[in-house]
Amino acid sequence: MRVSIIFVVRIAAFFCLSSQGQAKYSNFSCNANDLASRYNASTNYLGCYLDNNVKILTEAKISTIGMTPQFCGTFCGNKGYGYGGIEFGTQCFCGSQPNLDAGKLVDDSFCNSACVSEPSSFCGSNYVMSLYKINNPSQNPKPSPLSNSFIPVCQTSPLCSLKICDTSLGMAERVASLVGSFTLEEKLLNLVDASAGSTTLGLPPYEWWNEALHGVASSPGVNFAPAGANFSYSTSFGSPILTAASFDDALIQDVGRVIGKEARAFGNYGFSGFDFWTPNINPFRDPRWGRGQETPGEDVFHVQSYVKNFILGLQGDNLEQKQIIATCKHYAAYDLETGRYGNNYNPSQQDLADYFLAPFKTCVRDGKVGSVMCSYNAVNGIPTCASEYLLDEVLRKHWNFTADYNYVVSDCGAVSDIHDYHNFTDTQEGAAAVALNAGTDLECGQTYLQLGSSLALNHTMEATLDQALKRLYSALFTVGYFDGSEYSSLSFSDVATPAARSLAYKAAVEGITLLKNDGILPIIQSGQYSQIAMIGPFANATSQMQGNYFGKAKHLTGPLEAFRGKWNVSYSIGAGISSKDTTEFAAALSAAKEADLVFYLGGIDSTVESETLDRSSVSWPGNQLDLIAELSKLGKPLVVVQFGGGQLDDSAILSNDKVNALLWAGYPGQEGGPALLDIVTGIASVAGRLPVTQYPASYAEEVSIFDIRLRPSTNASFPGRTYMWYTGKPVIPFGYGLHYTNFSFHWESTLNESYAINSILSGCRGLQSSSGCNDAIPFANVIATVKNIGNYTSDFVGLLFLSSSNAGPVPRPNKTLVSYARLHDIPGSGEQKLNLPLTLGSLARADENGDLTIFPGDYTIALDIDEKIMFNFSLTGERAVIDTLPRLAATYNFTVPVNIQPASTSSHS
Repeated sequence: MRVSIIFVVRIAAFFCLSSQGQAKYSNFSCNANDLASRYNASTNYLGCYLDNNVKILTEAKISTIGMTPQFCGTFCGNKGYGYGGIEFGTQCFCGSQPNLDAGKLVDDSFCNSACVSEPSSFCGSNYVMSLYKINNPSQNPKPSPLSNSFIPVCQTSPLCSLKICDTSLGMAERVASLVGSFTLEEKLLNLVDASAGSTTLGLPPYEWWNEALHGVASSPGVNFAPAGANFSYSTSFGSPILTAASFDDALIQDVGRVIGKEARAFGNYGFSGFDFWTPNINPFRDPRWGRGQETPGEDVFHVQSYVKNFILGLQGDNLEQKQIIATCKHYAAYDLETGRYGNNYNPSQQDLADYFLAPFKTCVRDGKVGSVMCSYNAVNGIPTCASEYLLDEVLRKHWNFTADYNYVVSDCGAVSDIHDYHNFTDTQEGAAAVALNAGTDLECGQTYLQLGSSLALNHTMEATLDQALKRLYSALFTVGYFDGSEYSSLSFSDVATPAARSLAYKAAVEGITLLKNDGILPIIQSGQYSQIAMIGPFANATSQMQGNYFGKAKHLTGPLEAFRGKWNVSYSIGAGISSKDTTEFAAALSAAKEADLVFYLGGIDSTVESETLDRSSVSWPGNQLDLIAELSKLGKPLVVVQFGGGQLDDSAILSNDKVNALLWAGYPGQEGGPALLDIVTGIASVAGRLPVTQYPASYAEEVSIFDIRLRPSTNASFPGRTYMWYTGKPVIPFGYGLHYTNFSFHWESTLNESYAINSILSGCRGLQSSSGCNDAIPFANVIATVKNIGNYTSDFVGLLFLSSSNAGPVPRPNKTLVSYARLHDIPGSGEQKLNLPLTLGSLARADENGDLTIFPGDYTIALDIDEKIMFNFSLTGERAVIDTLPRLAATYNFTVPVNIQPASTSSHS
């Protein structure tokens, strides 16, 4: 059954404009019949246009599953715009004049997405616009951002007269009244990301799909104003993989706070929603993964620390008055693009507990995130968005994701994939039913529109729909969607501030990592080199520095622009990222011959690694290494800067003594150029640490990308993954990073030589909390003194690892990161104390059932990857479980026939 709704557009009731911003609220007087300005647009269809860059109309945008040509025309015309256009089936764009140079007129058949609520009409298509001229645009002046502020919906008519807006009632009662007022058709249309709201109630549409991975980012719910206007840009930080290389939790929280503040300002003025689908907290398990750049790296403890701090920054510390709603994704065991829509993985319970689930546990239990996104893949034969085990038993019951405002959203298309790619159900209606029943409250997509058929077949219940809707609208309560909040005053003056720019610079500086240096860096004498050459595909990078999921920055200062502010620079691209063409080699070599110092800036970018695109190799692509080799033969000082999220095998560069230095700069964001310049000139200290292992190129040939295992095999046929388990020799190990100075170390205070496990747990076993003993409970503090014995003021990152040769089952990890901290600005001959807290989780790892267990045995803690100082201690007594992973049931009862999927050994998309 296809559900169709005819929308009566009363757009003026939805979008109240106010030049007074929040001051408007106090003067509001509810009049349920105040629909006097029932503006309706008159439109003429102008044709179907390709719009590959979404540039034809850019001045305003709205997204709703209830999109129709009339809705779009009325929305745009009511704002005074003369043109409206529909793309993607749900998105309406407005403008004063269409930029037809950005598009191409094509046959009407290209605009073939039927409008969901009006199937006889068409709503453009993907990157194809149905364009309309509005004959009677409102004579009111087109709104500026400052007069376009979002008005809490209980300050609009006629919704204000309903029980949902009765502030004398509690949130639960108010939300229940709203959900109870929906028709069944309205319920279905509000369970998808481009939710329709209700015209009869006066509830506006709401687009849930907003992105902010490392700054407010382009997405269906986010609209950047035209260049030069307010909200035409935001702060663009470096990618998470680089920021995480700082190993600076305070910095991560500060970055989250700025992103959250800017995102909320966008929401307050109608340029975005109030929930954002960030962060990506899947650990970077396989070096070929195209989205590893979005993550904090391969170490799960590092990811857990990152997410706890980032979520606090994004949301704030008041769960019922959030700055924005954050979303931890992708739950769970998602870390491949190859076959992502249909793959199934069967990780061991040990690996689930230790690795794949741990970041989400921290995100939910400790970070108190507002929402969680279920992933495309299946786990143990069941798609994650249909997994009662993952969504109900683990997420909601075990981790207590049970607040009225906690909800689960699907990745985009993941519910449809349950049928289309996993073949888990026989029908789309069945896919919708099993997802909703398992606890997926919101679908990014349109499969939930078929839940009417699921209800008719008794495959789900209306009460289950109601529960999902209550969670969603309760969540919107926590960001002031109905009543406003303490964050409602944030505005464009809070976006891209000088302080935010400084923080973007600091984040880039702290993450840049020195991998090789023969003493050429830092270049502290300004006259040491009069002419430099900048060569390579990143030398003149701008948007390339942003990686993926990026927005519009006020200015992207690339390396070439920054370096030209200090030196005379000759530039040549020399080589493309993946090109085999040597045409530009001659120009590059010529520039290098005339220079006193040569920089090669290359690596990989989004043409090699991105969402939907894994790498097949971890070697340098194209002929970049050939060009580096040729440059090295010139006898000029040569510095190589490697960009990209995933690591490349740098063996050839490390072994070439004519390459004087090697830096890794990830995707450094808007301030990438100045950050790199200040690193190489010593204005800023270099202290980043690699958050991933750099594997030899042979690893990609030896290990299947689909092999989900972490632990090495007993017969050496599988070498293991990540620094914890890899039995081979890495090119550069996890945690590696050089400095411009040297340090000495000694323990200020350390551990006892022996602990009885029962004694360790005696305190928390008496806690009057449901958690009792768990991995977050503090155990001890280790303190080391770090002394700078060189001449350069420098930061220092202290990494504390734990290892044991006899504790717990084999195979045992090589070592495990259990604590870290970053010290700042230690002067020459100066020293600082490095405080390294440990928790019960520092001592624990999962047993065969996935239960986090403290095992008796002999242990060693060591500072840094080369064990600069060490301490041995023992744990005695019986093993003790501090966190029990719920057991997988032999079978689960579904309301439709299902097909349990075997483990994937090849792509299933």
